[in-house]
Amino acid sequence: MSNGLDYRHQVAALNQWFGTDLGEMVLAQESLVLQELAKTLFGYYLLELGLLCRPLDYMQFSPIRSRVRAGPCHDEHSELVTLPEQLPLAGDTIDAVVLPHTLDFVVDPRQVLREVERILIPEGRVIITGFNPYSLWGLWRLMPGSSRHLPWKGHFIPYARLHDWLSLLGFDVEQTQTLLFRPPWKKAFLKQRFPRLDRMGQRFWPWSAGVYVIVAVKRVSTLTPVRPRWRLERKLGKVAVQPLANCSQGKLEK
Repeated sequence: MSNGLDYRHQVAALNQWFGTDLGEMVLAQESLVLQELAKTLFGYYLLELGLLCRPLDYMQFSPIRSRVRAGPCHDEHSELVTLPEQLPLAGDTIDAVVLPHTLDFVVDPRQVLREVERILIPEGRVIITGFNPYSLWGLWRLMPGSSRHLPWKGHFIPYARLHDWLSLLGFDVEQTQTLLFRPPWKKAFLKQRFPRLDRMGQRFWPWSAGVYVIVAVKRVSTLTPVRPRWRLERKLGKVAVQPLANCSQGKLEK
């Protein structure tokens, strides 16, 4: 998938899955986390960049008034139709970006992160939700036939790898939250014992969560100019420097 035509099939299939009972439950659990995180976002512009052709219930919790939804979706909820890898936005203009499972399903997730780094202001924040491959959700991808269907054929990037990518781009990871330790079955969400499994997972094995939420801040280092060494050496070259041994010898001869 390298163009808008390729994205159309991807977007349609992905939104069809998130419209199922299981997909709705995933978004509902994630929205609770995003609502709390949205309260900590400040500035002038909040951008949601994704492939979900539906508004998620979290934006209104942010103090940021100017909120824009962008992506390849042609619907009444998207203010900006664009490829995630090629954002028609000026650099250093956006205060916060939310990527709801965007990196799981775009063509080039690293290019999307580069674009996010470019448009974010210094100290701007990015919030990323993604599926964890090292979980019951990741294991489900090994089931016969699963790898041919969404969401199971997505990238499913380990959050430790995302930490590395963000670090290389100059981000500091502020926090990583994990959720959904129950298996990816509809009945698992309805049975009472599985919420208890979620609580135990948060405490004892957070690395095995089905979904993670990462918050990272864009850092811009301030460098102090250092005078080139060659200038110092050029000045010293004009001065006759006498070895210490000779200086001592000259004094004794006098």
